[in-house]
Amino acid sequence: MNDFAFLFDLDGVIVDSMPLHTKAWSAYLEQLGLPATEAAIVSRMHGKRNDDIVEDFIGRDLDPAAIFEHGAAKERLFRKLMEARLKEHRVRGVEEFLARFDGVPMAVASNAEPANIDLVLDGLRLRSRFQAVVDGQQVHRPKPFPDIYLRAAALLNISPRKCIVFEDSPPGIEAGRSAGMRVVGVQTHSADLTDVDLSIRDFEDPKLEPWLNSQ
Repeated sequence: MNDFAFLFDLDGVIVDSMPLHTKAWSAYLEQLGLPATEAAIVSRMHGKRNDDIVEDFIGRDLDPAAIFEHGAAKERLFRKLMEARLKEHRVRGVEEFLARFDGVPMAVASNAEPANIDLVLDGLRLRSRFQAVVDGQQVHRPKPFPDIYLRAAALLNISPRKCIVFEDSPPGIEAGRSAGMRVVGVQTHSADLTDVDLSIRDFEDPKLEPWLNSQ
């Protein structure tokens, strides 16, 4: 493996946050009198940016300020839930993997809110592993468009064809593919990931490093 860069989604790749995002949305929608089943919440939010989720769950006629405030309120609730449980929600093996490949250019490229990314990277003391961090507010088009991954590659000053993306959601996989990058699917939430170059259970999967070394 020569001159490659690794680009990581956050939710479902570095930290398994879906259960707490689901709890936070469930509680917030309940407060608004808009209850939804957890299954519906998961299927409708996975891999999407917050403003899209707010419009889907709360209303498509909201003005931008209302969309922002609903999203911010839910994220404050999420961070309160996550802060005390961050370490137990790490994706297995991710910290050790990052340490073993220290020296490889790396970036986080996520639809997540900046404050959520900060909570994870600072709370797990991983920020120093990444030379670039791109969030959903830095690009006009979120995943499944390729913009986030293309911006991360540009910040690392490396060609998209030299980037390997780690993703757990169909929108993220589509974004990586559209950017012209190789994609490793992380099966945090689904074992049925399609259009990926490799599927792994987590970062302890024995298939991962032989595949990387063959690239």
